[in-house]
Amino acid sequence: MKLVGKTLASAAAVAGLLAISSVSASAAIACSGNVCWHTHETYRYPPDARVIIHDDDWRWGPNEHYVFREHEGRGYWRGDNWESW
Repeated sequence: MKLVGKTLASAAAVAGLLAISSVSASAAIACSGNVCWHTHETYRYPPDARVIIHDDDWRWGPNEHYVFREHEGRGYWRGDNWESW
C-alpha cells in the first residue's frame, strides 16, 4: 500500500510540473510587413517598427503570404535585416 501511495503521489507531482511548464511556455507570432517570427517575450516594439503581435495559433488568410524567419534575442525584422534595440 505504501508503494501505491508513493507512485500516485509521484505521478501527481509530475503531472503538476508538466502543467506548469506548458502554461509558462507561451509564445506569440510577431510580424513586420510580410516577415513573421516566433517570440517568447512580450516586448514594446518601437512604433516605427510596425510590428503586429498575433497569438501562437494564428493563421494567415487565403490571400495573404508571409515568410517566417527566426532569430534569438530582442529585436525585429526590417526587410532582410534584424534590428536589435
